[in-house]
Amino acid sequence: MQTRKIIDILKSDKVGISCELFPPKQGTELQNSLEIVNKIAQVQPSYMSVTYGAGGSTVGYSAALAKQVQDNDIPALAHLTCVKADETKIKEVLAQLKANGIENILALRGDIPAGMEKDAMGSFAHASDLMHFIKEQGDFCIGGAAYPEGHPESGSLAQDIANTRYKVEAGVDFLVTQMFFDNTILYNYMFRLLQAGINVPVVPGIMPATNASQIIRICQLSGTKLPPQFRAMVERFADKPAALKQAGIAYATGQIIDLIANGFNHVHIYTMNRPEIIGGIMANLSEIVKD
Repeated sequence: MQTRKIIDILKSDKVGISCELFPPKQGTELQNSLEIVNKIAQVQPSYMSVTYGAGGSTVGYSAALAKQVQDNDIPALAHLTCVKADETKIKEVLAQLKANGIENILALRGDIPAGMEKDAMGSFAHASDLMHFIKEQGDFCIGGAAYPEGHPESGSLAQDIANTRYKVEAGVDFLVTQMFFDNTILYNYMFRLLQAGINVPVVPGIMPATNASQIIRICQLSGTKLPPQFRAMVERFADKPAALKQAGIAYATGQIIDLIANGFNHVHIYTMNRPEIIGGIMANLSEIVKD
């Protein structure tokens, strides 16, 4: 592997597709997730991110999956959330990641549990606080989340972009966006980021629609808008899982091709731990991602 730092990958002109994994819940089988890593690694994504359970509940599994990613000679991006965490706990997690050779961290605040008071959130109230702390602990490449339609808690897109500036000032190296289904939303968002003086690399996040109820639920929680053509596709094939998966891969492929044609060389896929999803997309893009 020529580089493990994701910022170096993003500076390359080579088209790259990355993807996200999540660890098994505590007490469930880890081996299956490790095998999923190996299967996805066969299609050679540019990097693979590994999520982090609420409150750090899966930190051991997350670190194991991230190590498995890098054992496949692919850079790993480890998620790290800070809700309910103090500096000691974060230092311990960073030490564990460093011991496993993980150099890339996606720093997130994480979801606030229902009923939690602000003074119970721990040492880090915002993702930018976590980013600043990570920068002080070692030579990590730090990514952050971006919200083309605004974070649900921000109140407005303008306020969300102001919050994103705090992340940049705290030392974030790149941003990965929440999913969206209309590329125009991202292009408008990029214009507003540039207006705000934010020019770190932005990686679009794409989620193929393979489960109708899951997509609707996620969109309700995140506020993501569903364009008419996407909604029609989901409704048409909602009761035909195989057809919806095929249509979802085709729709996501179309989004990715449009993004690449408009200058985005790197796209992140939310695959929900399904190797056939990233495999299908990579097959559709075989000539586009070829060296």
